[in-house]
Amino acid sequence: MKITAEPRSDQWNADDFLGGPRTFTVAGVKDGAAEQKYDIALEGEARAWRPPLTMIRVLITAWGDESEAWTGRRVTLYQDPSVRFGRDVIGGIRISHLSHIAKPLNIKVTTTRGKRETVTVQPLPDAPKQATDAVVVNRGGIPDKVKADTEKALADGTIDAYFKYLVENDAPAHILNYVTERMPS
Repeated sequence: MKITAEPRSDQWNADDFLGGPRTFTVAGVKDGAAEQKYDIALEGEARAWRPPLTMIRVLITAWGDESEAWTGRRVTLYQDPSVRFGRDVIGGIRISHLSHIAKPLNIKVTTTRGKRETVTVQPLPDAPKQATDAVVVNRGGIPDKVKADTEKALADGTIDAYFKYLVENDAPAHILNYVTERMPS
């Protein structure tokens, strides 16, 4: 069983990146539902990424100001422990790599009132053409690995434990529905 220490939240937090950077594909952008201006949906993830203004400026510089163009593009996020909120150093989420840029970008952004720093974002190579079992998705939107694990759990008589594992690890609703539909009544 995978042990997680995730808070119940509808957004990504800096602590979610304690294990290292993660690369995501942008699924869409909408007006923010909280204190940040925009919610960025990430493919396969239930929680939104709510970037601060400095990271929005990085995205606009790299990808332009039309959010539709961002969909399908990839971003690598990491925890930067030096991020400040007012006088407090609290840590935050920053961008290290972006797809659809040809060379490293050096962007001047305001970090605190009256202070500007250069943020460097590296190009993110194209996604591998041959996907692994964990990310191969069929036309129904269910990863092949989930299908295989579900069939194995059914055959082994451990489907209830597998379903509980998925729930505890915040699997998306469509995956939970897929497994539920296959559970014996």
